[in-house]
Amino acid sequence: MANTRNSAPPESERLLAQLSASLKRHLPLASARKRLVVGLSGGRDSVALLHALHELQAGFDYELAACHVHHGISPHADEWLTFCSRFCQRLQVPLTCVAVTVPRDAAEGLEAAARACRYAAFSRLDADCLVLGQHLGDQAETLLFNLLRGGGVHGARGMPESRWLRSGLALLRPLLAMPRGEIERYLQAHDLAWIDDESNLDVRHSRNFLRHRIIPELRMRFPAVEGRFAAAAGRFAEAAELLDELAVADLGEVPASFPVPVATLAALNEPRARNLLRYLLVRQGVKIPSEARLKEALRQLLEAAADRHPALILGEWRLFRQRREVRLEKTLGKLCDNEIK
Repeated sequence: MANTRNSAPPESERLLAQLSASLKRHLPLASARKRLVVGLSGGRDSVALLHALHELQAGFDYELAACHVHHGISPHADEWLTFCSRFCQRLQVPLTCVAVTVPRDAAEGLEAAARACRYAAFSRLDADCLVLGQHLGDQAETLLFNLLRGGGVHGARGMPESRWLRSGLALLRPLLAMPRGEIERYLQAHDLAWIDDESNLDVRHSRNFLRHRIIPELRMRFPAVEGRFAAAAGRFAEAAELLDELAVADLGEVPASFPVPVATLAALNEPRARNLLRYLLVRQGVKIPSEARLKEALRQLLEAAADRHPALILGEWRLFRQRREVRLEKTLGKLCDNEIK
């Protein structure tokens, strides 16, 4: 745990200005009640965010609460919960703790599995807006991570400042354009303590490797690397929106859902058909496979003989062809003999 104190320089209030501007842009996403819940891990970013939202509460007239997800992975997890409880008591902010069980043998890795459990817990909150503390450095890491995974234009667009988690619950990342240094200055200026998760230093995790090994090296040669990556993510987001509009146009009168007629995909050239298939999968909330695997899946779905039933397993989903349609269904853990590798 760290705790430092400085006199408050004017620069420390930039975080409040950034937060205020984001709230003015996005609070209309929420209902008139405007109940905001901060995802509070106890780390630097979430502590600064909750404190700043508490400072601005009177001016925006919203209800403020916090949610701590107890993963039970670290031996210090109970200490983190105690820290978050005491911090919320100091601010007189209600705190909800949700305990989750993270599968240690998840195919996507422990880090991704913990994230999935965390968002599943957040999606059940009684709130209008979930507010998270990701910042400029997190955006840069996300862009680089997704590019290295072969995520394409949609992956390279990074994290949006706001989106819907579910009907009635908006997700807001108001500090996404804020450099990490500004957050640290805010913590120092307001004499705020935080906790350090030791797993954040473990470079066996891909994001930590990028954060501690790759981006610092890039910053030595390109000092504005994080801002440049974030700007690129914004341009990729615009390109992704245009691709989505093209997919809607290619659907014509066909509903934007599965099943989709094979003829609709077959009438398009390969890149547009793949774009349409990707668009439909994203709408369904399915994690998109690599471009190479998606390309091979499309080829088999369109070209396989009539007596064949090619299928692509996507986590808990199965994409397959049946009766001249491309369909999507839950797998319930069952694999298909004709699974597309």
